Amino acid sequence: MSDIGSDDFDDEQNKLGEYEGDRNEAGERHGFGKAVLPNGDVYQGHYETGQRHGEGTYRFKNGARYVGDYLQNMKHGQGTFYYPDGSKYEGSWVEDLRQGHGLYTYPNRDTYDGEWLQHVRHGQGIYHHHDTGAEYKGSWVNGKMESAGEYIHTHHRYKGSFVNNYPCGPGRYVFDIGCEQHGEFQQTEQPATVEENGKDMKSQRSPYMASRAGTHMLGSAGGAEEDRAEGEWGELSSNTTLKWIPKCITGLTPWTPGRDSTAREKETASAEEGAENSP
Repeated sequence: MSDIGSDDFDDEQNKLGEYEGDRNEAGERHGFGKAVLPNGDVYQGHYETGQRHGEGTYRFKNGARYVGDYLQNMKHGQGTFYYPDGSKYEGSWVEDLRQGHGLYTYPNRDTYDGEWLQHVRHGQGIYHHHDTGAEYKGSWVNGKMESAGEYIHTHHRYKGSFVNNYPCGPGRYVFDIGCEQHGEFQQTEQPATVEENGKDMKSQRSPYMASRAGTHMLGSAGGAEEDRAEGEWGELSSNTTLKWIPKCITGLTPWTPGRDSTAREKETASAEEGAENSP
């Protein structure tokens, strides 16, 4: 039993809320216990020298819930966070931030399975669109599709480089029937009209081949810790358009996994050279 006076306990209760559970000889919360914080949040789990440490469950008064590891009062290690909007993150945490590998399920049932850094998608990961079955597989930087990646649809896929959430530069469409269309995406900026200036665009046409009926809705921010679902192929500013410039179509040769990529590259180069030299 602690030798701390009643006044000290009353002061602790005012600051940290009500607590029932184990304490160490210094009177600190230590071991297993349950705390009801002044703001109505509830934590039940392990403590070490007065701090949440080890496995525990934290229930927020807004309906959110975290179940997992703590280190010195911070979410750290493996844990699952259930957000008020119905989304869920299962994976690694570092000092209260999503970091490492994790699976995020969004309210619309889209999922992202991959690497995180300081609360945002960063590294290699797969974003799957529940409604259409399309998915992006590749590199992410600061929450956006960036560098090498591929966008996979039901009967075709696009492979190329992405910049700031949209395809940019050379790439190719690979179709299930075995042919490939090579070309290049170019970004163009168009002056905003008088009507567009200052207007909050709620939806926009997408210039990408075989996107969701050509239209996607802009998502709204999900809150301090919630992540936001992606519109298919990312989002463009209202005065930005992308133009696909086809260059050539390769022969109808089914692609075989593991085939020598050098041979395919030579075929592609020959086809592009022939297309450029044709009148």
